[in-house]
Amino acid sequence: QVQLVESGGGLVQAGGSLRLSCAASRRTLSSYHKGWFRQAPGKEREFVAAISGSGGSTYYADSVKGRFTISRDNAKNTVYLQMNSLKPEDTAVYYCAAVGEWARATMTPYEYDYWGQGTQVTVSS
Repeated sequence: QVQLVESGGGLVQAGGSLRLSCAASRRTLSSYHKGWFRQAPGKEREFVAAISGSGGSTYYADSVKGRFTISRDNAKNTVYLQMNSLKPEDTAVYYCAAVGEWARATMTPYEYDYWGQGTQVTVSS
């Protein structure tokens, strides 16, 4: 049963922008705290950004701070990741994840309870 569905990935030149979306298929899941992670070939999955259920709290990995913005629209059951000034090192599969407790919305993937299937982002130099 699909819970989270990512979209918006694609191929973009360095310096360009993309906006990823993560739609929750269950209304109860839409209020969960959400995180974005990414995984490049041969590398471990790494934290990108997280947002609280209300949208009032956010935090980012140092590598994307100032370039990426996480936001949410609970009326649409959707979380977004606006990515600007993209770099080739941002190339990865991007995953959306959900967790019920804010204390567990950490940078550690195993803390999250639900995951999407991922969307590919490729940044060319």
